[in-house]
Amino acid sequence: MSTSVHEPAIDVVGLTKSFGRTEVLKGVTFDVRPGEIFALLGSNGAGKTTTVNICTTLLRPDGGTARLAGHDVIREAEQVRRSISLTGQFAAVDQVLTGRENLELIARLRRVPGPRTVTSGLLAQFGLSDAADRRAGTYSGGMRRRLDIAMSLVGSPGIIFLDEPTTGLDPEARLEVWRTVKGLAADGTTILLTTQYLEEAEQLADRIAILHEGTIIANGTLAELKKMFPPAKVEYVEKQPTLEEIFLAIIGKTGVTEAN
Repeated sequence: MSTSVHEPAIDVVGLTKSFGRTEVLKGVTFDVRPGEIFALLGSNGAGKTTTVNICTTLLRPDGGTARLAGHDVIREAEQVRRSISLTGQFAAVDQVLTGRENLELIARLRRVPGPRTVTSGLLAQFGLSDAADRRAGTYSGGMRRRLDIAMSLVGSPGIIFLDEPTTGLDPEARLEVWRTVKGLAADGTTILLTTQYLEEAEQLADRIAILHEGTIIANGTLAELKKMFPPAKVEYVEKQPTLEEIFLAIIGKTGVTEAN
């Protein structure tokens, strides 16, 4: 089932989840439009990965609903899985295999017609053709991450989840991944990414939701979030707030660090 331009690609309403006595999600609600990059921004422990795991059918919520491409994640889990792909926090490539072999393996597991043709196309799309027959273990961090994302595109899913896609990468590799993500969105792929890097959300996202202690406390474009920040101080020049300042103000902290 395809998602119409009027129907959210991802529609999450009132998700709750607890682990024992720990309440991780407390009624999370948001939607993601087809073809946009949506950033779920939050500190460690805010509930980002739990939200992604529910949306990708890896975890059952205690309450609330999540629909992807028009399918309910509980009642229509198989249809949801056919519509999505998930790239976790760490690259899931086999470092003994070559880049080409990694992609062909996934194509064959997913029973994609013409796996060699699909593989060659993805290698070219992600700038990995010259390194295709090298072991993935010899790739740089940025190249491994690009290969990981390429593997997630086998089968042409309409929705991609990127769970902290640049964790552990150096600045150059991070920029490589950013360019890749922007390119995917330009081609019409819907992307939900979780991140704790404020600059990453600022650079990539069409809309940003701030998840804090299991609740969405702000949701909108960067321009809309800026309106929640106190007016710019006029000194010698007008100082516009950064996303970091907005984030800290919204969650009720006034600085990057606090006294113990």
